[in-house]
Amino acid sequence: MVTIRLDSDERRKAIVAAALPLFARKGFAGTTTRELAEAANISEALLFKHFPSKQKLYGEILRLGCEGDPALERLSALEPSTLTLVRMTHYMVRYFLGATGSDSGERDWRLRLVLHSFLEDGEYARQLFETIFERVHPLFAASIEAAAAGDMVIGSVCPANGFWFGHHVAAMMAFVFLPARACLPYQGTLAALVDETSRFILRGIGLTDTAIERDLAVARDMQREIPSP
Repeated sequence: MVTIRLDSDERRKAIVAAALPLFARKGFAGTTTRELAEAANISEALLFKHFPSKQKLYGEILRLGCEGDPALERLSALEPSTLTLVRMTHYMVRYFLGATGSDSGERDWRLRLVLHSFLEDGEYARQLFETIFERVHPLFAASIEAAAAGDMVIGSVCPANGFWFGHHVAAMMAFVFLPARACLPYQGTLAALVDETSRFILRGIGLTDTAIERDLAVARDMQREIPSP
């Protein structure tokens, strides 16, 4: 076995990069430390030096997936408003449907990892959703409150449920596209599908059609200002 010398941080990232597709294919329970070491081209002893347990490695995959996303950093700096609500929704749909120009390979592996988590103990998905909620929901809820001044339909869903309803719609569509041949033949171009899905979610949240059409056009024009992760 040839071991390339890397500093500690680089080695940890290399182990995570090698472990992600393995966990995604076989799940947490079905992946052995020997397989993880072989995938990273290191010894088990070196693997344990950086990650004393599979749980620690799993946690690092989660942390790296949620931190340092330039798009999220850019969005989090926006002021709460109807436009911000539309931009957040539009970007989320674009990301899940692979229209952001981000690393589609890594995104697909992480989606598969979530699916495996659902079939096991759910811990990875649970921690992932908690992290997403803590980072994104405050701005989402504040933007709904701002939109309530005239752009929301009375009797809308509560912000927390609306946040997850939108997330689940986009994520489920992403799962449909995971196989090489999509499981459903959605009609139209990818850009049109992103817009249709965004409208569907925003209407469900309670935004008026007038506000949606007004700000969706702006969000579409501003999307190139948000760097791809």
